[in-house]
Amino acid sequence: MPEMDGYEATRRIRESECENASNIPILAMTANAFSEDVERCLEAGMNDHISKPINVNELMKKIDNHLL
Repeated sequence: MPEMDGYEATRRIRESECENASNIPILAMTANAFSEDVERCLEAGMNDHISKPINVNELMKKIDNHLL
């Protein structure tokens, strides 16, 4: 995104006045898989992190966890 990255987008969503903003599941999908990268995503307000290359079973499990 030219105007902002996923971290900033997540912060803005979480800080918005939308009544469901805190309940919207946000999962990071990135090639950065170090623990510091995962921590940064969580600190920004994301619910989880999925590293590339994508493991479809892991992806589906994480999506299921955050939709229930």
